[in-house]
Amino acid sequence: QVQLVESGGGLVQAGDSLRLSCAASGRTFSNNAMGWFRQTPGKDRDIVAAINADGSSTYYADSVKGRFTISRDNAKNTVYLQMNSLKPEDTAVYFCAATGGASYYYRRRQNYDYWGRGTQVTVSS
Repeated sequence: QVQLVESGGGLVQAGDSLRLSCAASGRTFSNNAMGWFRQTPGKDRDIVAAINADGSSTYYADSVKGRFTISRDNAKNTVYLQMNSLKPEDTAVYFCAATGGASYYYRRRQNYDYWGRGTQVTVSS
């Protein structure tokens, strides 16, 4: 059974940092692109960052560019999201996702086949 499990969320103050982790099990994702999405109540699930299979190419939403960094450790089957200079508008549930077979990332959530259950990030002002 394939599972993606996020961890590292929490309540922090504006300006603080958090590091999210997404551990995959049930299969290896070393040949698959992965991404982080976030969602607030009543809103769509939007992409935050994505990374291709070997980690050589990344994508960031404009709202997080320069503050967030996505990385992966294929030996550990894990992807990370380092979030610095957090703002209240970063408050959301953050989801990890993986493509079913594509090595290059996509920006649309419809292209991702595997999803974690999410981890809450709350940034107070």
